[in-house]
Amino acid sequence: MKLRTPILAMAAVVALAAPAAWAHRMWLLPSSTVISGSDNWVTVDAAVSNDLFFFDHRPMAAIPTVTQPDGSEGKVEHHAVGQFRATFDVHLTQQGTYRIAVVNEGVFGRYVLNGETKMIPRGTTKAQLATVIPAGATDVQTSEALTRNEIFVTQGAPTTTVFTPAGRGIELVPVTHPNDLVAGEAATFQFLLDGKPAAGLYVTAIPGGIRYRDKLKQMDLRTDAQGKVKITWPEPGMYWLNVTPNAPQEGRPAPGAAAAAPQGQAPAMGGVPSGRRVSYTTTLEVLAP
Repeated sequence: MKLRTPILAMAAVVALAAPAAWAHRMWLLPSSTVISGSDNWVTVDAAVSNDLFFFDHRPMAAIPTVTQPDGSEGKVEHHAVGQFRATFDVHLTQQGTYRIAVVNEGVFGRYVLNGETKMIPRGTTKAQLATVIPAGATDVQTSEALTRNEIFVTQGAPTTTVFTPAGRGIELVPVTHPNDLVAGEAATFQFLLDGKPAAGLYVTAIPGGIRYRDKLKQMDLRTDAQGKVKITWPEPGMYWLNVTPNAPQEGRPAPGAAAAAPQGQAPAMGGVPSGRRVSYTTTLEVLAP
């Protein structure tokens, strides 16, 4: 690696699957991503909006998980949810890189029983699926969702412990550390799908401040055979980066939980193919040279 010196409610999962949500972008925006010293705080804004990074739709109310540089669990403090955004603080007491993440994982869908269509209960996990669908149900349709929205903050020198893959969904394995990005320089990231390098993923990078400019400045790339993508940052600032198996449209992000059909996927009960929705989102700070 190149170096310089709680789960959302399933209601949100369903909302992410709806076309109306596709025009909105989920994001976490830290007050800083690179901090010197040994005892600091970072404040994070969390929202879902049309413009990056402007509060105009609704807050991201879930309480994120914090992974400290040594791999232990940290905590969110002073969490508050307003009308258009949520805010929280993280106390940085260790040297190295922290991960702050909201992971959305579960199963949703429907089935027919005695001629009546019923929805799978909110909050259902993959392990619970067989128990929530009653005997005699027909026309079963399910979709598994795993969306990962995370940011990285480094106090002191960058470290890599927090990048150990979980093996589920789309994950970032940096070649270039995400807290070591400079305008005009190329950065390389590798993306895994269920723990394996994922070729052909769509990578979208958009600089913030789109409310105040005419052009979106969206960059669209694809991962190579090793799941890697190289990005040269045109200017300093905060960037929203989204990775999905489905192509985005100009001016609109790919769905926050884009459908995917990985190799070896089994059909759902009742013979109806099961959909799968996976995506990865992060906010990156690019510094001036």
